[in-house]
Amino acid sequence: MTASAIRVLVVDDSAFMRKVLVKMLEPYPDIHVVATAMDGIFALDKIARARPDVVTLDLEMPRMDGLTALAHLVGEHELPVILVSAHTSKGAQATFEGLAAGAVDFVTKPERIFSAPLGALADALVEKIRMAAKVKVNRASSLDERHRVVGRDLRRGSTPTLDVVAIAVSTGGPNALSKILAGIDEGFGGAILIIQHMPEGFTGQFAERLNRLAAIEVREAEDGDCITAGLALLAPGGRHMEITRSQGRLHVRLSRTPPVGGHRPSADILFRSVAEVVRERAVGLILTGMGEDGARGLGAIRAAGGLTVAQDEASSVVYGMPRAAIQRGAVATILPLPEMASFLNSLEMEKRGSPWNA
Repeated sequence: MTASAIRVLVVDDSAFMRKVLVKMLEPYPDIHVVATAMDGIFALDKIARARPDVVTLDLEMPRMDGLTALAHLVGEHELPVILVSAHTSKGAQATFEGLAAGAVDFVTKPERIFSAPLGALADALVEKIRMAAKVKVNRASSLDERHRVVGRDLRRGSTPTLDVVAIAVSTGGPNALSKILAGIDEGFGGAILIIQHMPEGFTGQFAERLNRLAAIEVREAEDGDCITAGLALLAPGGRHMEITRSQGRLHVRLSRTPPVGGHRPSADILFRSVAEVVRERAVGLILTGMGEDGARGLGAIRAAGGLTVAQDEASSVVYGMPRAAIQRGAVATILPLPEMASFLNSLEMEKRGSPWNA
């Protein structure tokens, strides 16, 4: 183990799964498993001695379950946690509860662990451990006025009329989207289209969770959906989403064309279609996330005359996506997460009976 290696504590009630995860991480010299634990009680007992930088955490465990352990790991020890989730309906629900409670991100166990190739899981887990090691836990919740960066108000003097808000988000997205959509007014006059990097099988339940929080309707997009005012559509995991115009109205088109930049859905695909079809009547919003997805597409929205906004660094869990967009000159204004909903509510959205008639 090198002195700079990321120290990982693996917590899972399955001895087989603990061995799989340890074996999976062995080839990476910058990652070292310093301890394993079969439940939350053992995990908390080992923290002082093992001094982990990152914890991988199963949620379904005896004695102390994962959500209870998570509260201690985040609240008392301020440790970044990656959830290792079961690929089931119950597992998805627990995962969203864990993300809301402060977990940084999650990976999903293969449905057939004994026969499944584990390379994809290893790649995802290693990438997220490296990212989590750089995260300052509870950063967003500890914001105060001294650290807030308020963006320039580009609407001063003239308020643009907008029809579509396109949002791109990855790591930290479930909490960010929950806060934004919970703050959107019931009479919001535009449509919202969302790209959240998330595996297949999770986006449907995530959309349902957002729908319970929001005053507007939120659901997982279906191919051919009509884009209407007061509706938020979340791209399904594993499918690209873009806008098309047909018979004077806007519709969603979903596809399984190859990933773009390693992502499907890709924010760049959505943003480029919004730039082409909606042009100056669009707003592009890029939020917390790892990588560069959305940076080029957001630039296309800005070039077409649309309004472009990025989340600020202080309120982002990971500043990769917003930073990449800012560095490309794609961002017109920067806002902290707590101001996003009120900013969108303040925009004058077109409220015609058929707002997207040609």
